[in-house]
Amino acid sequence: MMTPDQLCAQLRALGVRPGDVIMTHASLRAVGPVEGGAVGVIDAQRAAVGPGGTLLMVLSADEDEPFDARTSPVDVEDMGVLAEVFRTYPGVLVNDHPADRFAALGPAAEVLLNPTPLHDYHGPGSVLERLTTIGGKVLRLGANPDTVTLTHYAEYLADVPDKVRVRRRYVRADTGELWIESLDDTDGIAVWPHGDYFPQIFWDYRASGAVGIGPVGRCSAELLDARGFVAFAAAWMTRELGGPSRGAVDG
Repeated sequence: MMTPDQLCAQLRALGVRPGDVIMTHASLRAVGPVEGGAVGVIDAQRAAVGPGGTLLMVLSADEDEPFDARTSPVDVEDMGVLAEVFRTYPGVLVNDHPADRFAALGPAAEVLLNPTPLHDYHGPGSVLERLTTIGGKVLRLGANPDTVTLTHYAEYLADVPDKVRVRRRYVRADTGELWIESLDDTDGIAVWPHGDYFPQIFWDYRASGAVGIGPVGRCSAELLDARGFVAFAAAWMTRELGGPSRGAVDG
């Protein structure tokens, strides 16, 4: 069983530095046993970035339940246990958006989280744009290759014709029904003949040599520069995507 101090040392070896702003995607099962469980993994990240650093995670929520920013639990099956534990971790701030809920801890938390645009919540003015602008990083701890949420911001920057848009229904616990419009962040902004382009963008970026790779617990972890990844992903989509639009979809 690893200790948080040992994980912290591995994160530092991977390239995490004091003062960093880190967005984490993690599989606790891949990381393996850690003293303190999920809390121990968060403690290790806090130690790695130090008091001047900030941690960020995407939370989302169960779309079938009325949404409350502070109390709605994370859809653990989709987002993982670590996100739910982080949601209730002392000092964590949460933004109020049923389709784009994030949580952050550290001095840059408020700057990252607010404001979040109601529509096109992954585009200009979003949490993802601010993470990129301030020089943040993405930490992947055994997560699936299709979980780099930052790719959604790159979708807004890519020069792709007829990007697919959707309009989806949400229910807030306080004000009731709400319809939100955005690029399609479920099935993609365009058809790629080879299937889901999200993991392929990550694998191609990893193969470029721009990704820090090293052990954290039992997993092979990756550390990505947000600016570099977004530029790469936008260029990849501009080059590779196209074809007929699937049109707007009500969800």
